[in-house]
Amino acid sequence: MKRSIVWFKTDLRLHDNETLVQAIAKSDEIIPVYCFDVGLFSRNAFGFKKTGSFRTQFLLESLIDLDKNLRLLGSGLIILKGKPEVEIAVLAKKYEVKKVFSKKEVAHEEITLQSLVEKELWKQNCYLETYSTGTLYYAQDLPFALKDIPDIFTKFKKRLKQDSEIKNAIDKPLKINSLTIEPMVLPSFEELGVPKLKIDKRAAISFIGGESEAWKRLNYYFFETKFLSQYKETRNGLIGSDYSTKFSAWLALGCISARSIYSEIKKYEKENTANDSTYWLIFELLWRDYFRFMMKKHQHKYFLQNGINPLDIGLNTHNSNLFETWQNGKTGVDFIDANMNELKLTGFMSNRGRQNVASYLCNNLKLDWRYGAAYFEEQLIDYDVCSNWGNWAYLAGVGNDPRANREFNIEKQANDYDKNRKYRNLWLSKI
Repeated sequence: MKRSIVWFKTDLRLHDNETLVQAIAKSDEIIPVYCFDVGLFSRNAFGFKKTGSFRTQFLLESLIDLDKNLRLLGSGLIILKGKPEVEIAVLAKKYEVKKVFSKKEVAHEEITLQSLVEKELWKQNCYLETYSTGTLYYAQDLPFALKDIPDIFTKFKKRLKQDSEIKNAIDKPLKINSLTIEPMVLPSFEELGVPKLKIDKRAAISFIGGESEAWKRLNYYFFETKFLSQYKETRNGLIGSDYSTKFSAWLALGCISARSIYSEIKKYEKENTANDSTYWLIFELLWRDYFRFMMKKHQHKYFLQNGINPLDIGLNTHNSNLFETWQNGKTGVDFIDANMNELKLTGFMSNRGRQNVASYLCNNLKLDWRYGAAYFEEQLIDYDVCSNWGNWAYLAGVGNDPRANREFNIEKQANDYDKNRKYRNLWLSKI
């Protein structure tokens, strides 16, 4: 019997999951697995937890939903905890598995872990087979080799529009042949070493993890309310659940795929109309692709202070006292402080807020941008390694920005986007 493991990571879904579909097609029986990697609950080089409370809660909810959906197809989810290179290999040996299927990684630490798992599996004549499941475009469909991908987004976008196309999302499987899988047991917050925090009631949206919730949100934002048609006009909002799609958290853990969202946008355009807003959401999904391909191209450079910029631009130093004023919303600049309070108390911040607080850290406080990126890694519900570090490098002037300096006028930004001070009053008040 061909028995295989499907190792779920940041692809916690059944729809448009090529890894799962290929495993089913190439195996008589599959064993779905998620491993709580102890490394993801440790501290990073900058002193922050790699996974904080809000994302841990979202992850646990997503795994509950994945297990429920797998059981509807005749399977279920086995939970492991420890070092994946050890735990996956032990499980493969126990069930005489000869192949492990998983998502292909592109970031430096994730690639290193993938290689460690592959090496341990080889020792017992078991092989790792990976698939790219996180982007609109497949890497093999790009009109240039990886090393030749332009470092300026507009050039990348123009070539794709001319020479490539987005493939259809893959249907979810109808049935899964699995061995009998016992009821899932998840680790507690305490076992993971993460404090359980309650999200502040002022939060823009109540994020609930899982594929089911991702599709519920999409149907609400697209077809029930048709908010998509006004997305470009409202996307720079600061208060409430509907100024933007809020898909980012579900995308980050792979509860829904970019290709699924794209196909639903196309469906929406046929039923309603295509306009600047539907285009803009695709445009932003393409930026997400771009950061992933850039991470694959430049790898560890995105985690260096100089980023992908080979020039000496005069690097900022770290000052823990100044950094803590930024981190804790105590800078005295009300727009910055309001945004940092929202992040600390909810695990979320608007795109407009993220750009402003990053610019302030780099250009006003003159601090090492990597500490900001690392703090976001801990705090954000929607943390995605490529988008987070790519965007921070971009704002710090050491990433994919052709302009030398991207400094925001914070006072002007506050007046433009929070003219009546509703946002600042909301997040600077005590509750």
